[in-house]
Amino acid sequence: MTDTLDASLAVVILAAGQGTRMRSALPKVLHRIGGRPLVGHVLDTARDLAPAHVLVVVRHERDLVAEAVTGISPEVVVVDQDEVPGTGRAVEMALAAVPDFDGDVLVLSGDVPLLDADTLLGLVRDHRASHAAVTLLSAVVDDPTGYGRVIRAVDGTVERIVEQKDASAAEAAVPEINAGVYVFQASPLRAHLGRVGTTNAQGEKYLTDVVGLARADGLAVSASVVADVSVTLGVNDRAQLAEAGRLLNTRTVRRWQLEGATIQDPATTWIDVTATLAPDVTVLPNTHVLRATTVASGAVIGPDTTLEDCEVGENATVRRADATLAVIGAGATVGPFAYLRPGTVLKDGGKIGTFVETKNSTIGEASKVPHLSYIGDTTIGRGVNLGAGAITANYDDIAKHRTEIGDEVHSGSHNVFVAPVRIGDGAKTGAGAVIRKDVPPGALSLSVAPQRNVEGWVENHRSGTAAADAAARARSAQEQGDGAQEEHG
Repeated sequence: MTDTLDASLAVVILAAGQGTRMRSALPKVLHRIGGRPLVGHVLDTARDLAPAHVLVVVRHERDLVAEAVTGISPEVVVVDQDEVPGTGRAVEMALAAVPDFDGDVLVLSGDVPLLDADTLLGLVRDHRASHAAVTLLSAVVDDPTGYGRVIRAVDGTVERIVEQKDASAAEAAVPEINAGVYVFQASPLRAHLGRVGTTNAQGEKYLTDVVGLARADGLAVSASVVADVSVTLGVNDRAQLAEAGRLLNTRTVRRWQLEGATIQDPATTWIDVTATLAPDVTVLPNTHVLRATTVASGAVIGPDTTLEDCEVGENATVRRADATLAVIGAGATVGPFAYLRPGTVLKDGGKIGTFVETKNSTIGEASKVPHLSYIGDTTIGRGVNLGAGAITANYDDIAKHRTEIGDEVHSGSHNVFVAPVRIGDGAKTGAGAVIRKDVPPGALSLSVAPQRNVEGWVENHRSGTAAADAAARARSAQEQGDGAQEEHG
């Protein structure tokens, strides 16, 4: 990674293909791993190289891809490929967008997401040190099926690249593959692309043909064999997408472990590249830390937890919970089996407990919603304790309304707060209360209907049932007991 602009480097990212093997309406480069579209990872890496230009070539679902690209990196130049197919034509169109550039052109593929900046910086350095017209990144693999083969001359120099569909049996057996990453000197690249034709099995203008043309003109062509083959993994189908996601996640988890986070079971923990963990965070098994989630020092997350775009404070505990766009304060506890929807703010020392759902609500410092509750469109003050089964009825079939609960309020079990309503500081509510009107500070609010017992109802209306038989026996035993007491009275 470099912080200094490399004025002699332009990066071209190829993102024009349809990706038919994905069998998807979504363009291949927009499928996601690690919280980013595939092309987003390539853009991030390109930015780390600090080039003078970044150009992304698009065609299939042009507007959709262009919008995603500029949303990630607004500074990039989006280039439209015309009707002429092939990677060679794509690069030719990109060069036309920077006609005065005469440095080195690094060509990347939008579906190769695992390449890191250090590998690419090394490739550029090797290219410049060798004064080659073309330097390509290659890898030696056990199964080269589907990749272009790097064909070397007797002296070991690169002679040409043969695509899978054009390879002879002997060429197809070559284990060294073209990773689809190149550095070209701009001037010979422009000249050679003008000479590339489409006489091949796919009728495309191959960028790889430039290698043979450069050799034929007596120019130097070199290849840099990458040490870690996994960084060259391209994504062409859903199986490869999953494999790339797994490899990226392994890399991400290890990075946070080395930064001081305890991740108990890396195999079942998924962390997006956009998430942030502080030192001394503990992540327990079966946990997903997604998108822009940040977790502060000392927090314990999991097991069986998903956090998406959440902020978790120091020493908080989130256990068996699902949370999206929520803020969890320092020392707060969530779960188990809690559901925090967008707009939930749990302040320091607060609690959202078992089988509680919250939405668009603020729960104040040291306040507790321990169990079996729904809290929506609500503001709760400090030191509040809501009894089991609390519900804020926020929707009147037309609009949402807010409930306001002051400081140090304690509610009884199974309360319904019918919004809009305000509960004053220090107020109490009785068990089973339905609160439809504001409660003054310090008041006790009750909604009690007299209890009425209809004697003999079960025996009269459910005769012959087990309940009626049990009631009859109990009534008989009670009458016998009452008679015995009268005899000794």
